[in-house]
Amino acid sequence: MARRIHGEKPVLLAAAAVLLLICAIIWWWKNEGAGGGDKVRQPLLSGAVRSGNLSVDYEIPQVLADAERLSLNAVNVPVAVRIPDLTASDFELDPASLDKARELIPKLHQQGMRVLLEPYPWINNGSEVETKWNPQHKDVFFRNWNEKVLRRLVDELAEPLSVEALVAGSNLEHLEGESGQWVELLKGLRTHYDGLITFKTNWWYTAVWDESSRANFTRKRDNPLWAEVDFISVAAYFELAERPENTVGELISALGRTEVYDREQDVAGELEQLTERWDKPYYFAELGFPARQYAAKEPWNPSPSSIFDGDEQARLFQAYRDVFRGRSHFLGYSVFAIGEDGSDKHYYPSQKSVEIIRSW
Repeated sequence: MARRIHGEKPVLLAAAAVLLLICAIIWWWKNEGAGGGDKVRQPLLSGAVRSGNLSVDYEIPQVLADAERLSLNAVNVPVAVRIPDLTASDFELDPASLDKARELIPKLHQQGMRVLLEPYPWINNGSEVETKWNPQHKDVFFRNWNEKVLRRLVDELAEPLSVEALVAGSNLEHLEGESGQWVELLKGLRTHYDGLITFKTNWWYTAVWDESSRANFTRKRDNPLWAEVDFISVAAYFELAERPENTVGELISALGRTEVYDREQDVAGELEQLTERWDKPYYFAELGFPARQYAAKEPWNPSPSSIFDGDEQARLFQAYRDVFRGRSHFLGYSVFAIGEDGSDKHYYPSQKSVEIIRSW
């Protein structure tokens, strides 16, 4: 009897090893093989979004390297919309930009990163900024934006590639006030796209001495289009301070009371007003500063000075981090801009900025 038990031990051990191997194969299939190796991606609305905006001329290897270097968990992927001039009402998606996004998005998902897809106005070959775009025929614009841009992005990228969010419009200052048209468009978009929808508004200013600026903010805050989005996106190029360099403490103070032109704008307070008005979180869909002196005065300007200052850029990121991190309505931020680090990319994060961003 003892001899029989002794002889069965190798058999039992072999069976146990096979069982462990089968369990390992099943685990791998569920977690890696069946999902194409994708890492787990948390829902965007769970918060703590750490994203990056891509330069339109991004390179895919650089995107993946930058996302890892900055410890990002999301990426804003642009698809260029070719627009001939600042009054054009007709336009088309750029085929090469569309194809590049189609290649990039699965790679981002495999790395566990969420994707926000953005139609990016590329006006007169990039020589004009989208904030100045004022289509001559508004009805024609909305029809074309819906059919030629948003529906195509949904059908060709967002739905088949399970994109988490779609930016329905970006910094369209001359069109944002067409609230009835946007509401109709966004309601229709919901019937074709299962992901999240947002709209990106450009930064604004208010001044204690300028009643019209406060009225403009009230109109922005009360725009009915916000009822149709899942979260509110803001391009956060607020003008804070006039000094070439600032301490973190000075910048934190300026986010509550800006110094430029003695406006005394309460940036943080106005963002809270916007989110509380609609009970929806807000997200810095563009948070970037040129690595130059005077970046706090003109963060929207790639070259406010010819003097490089990566530390000032980092201090601005730190001030925003210290003011907004942990706020209940704050969804997160997207670093502007990564994916291409040429000498003309003044917004590309300095090494000191990388350290701050990774700590956020």
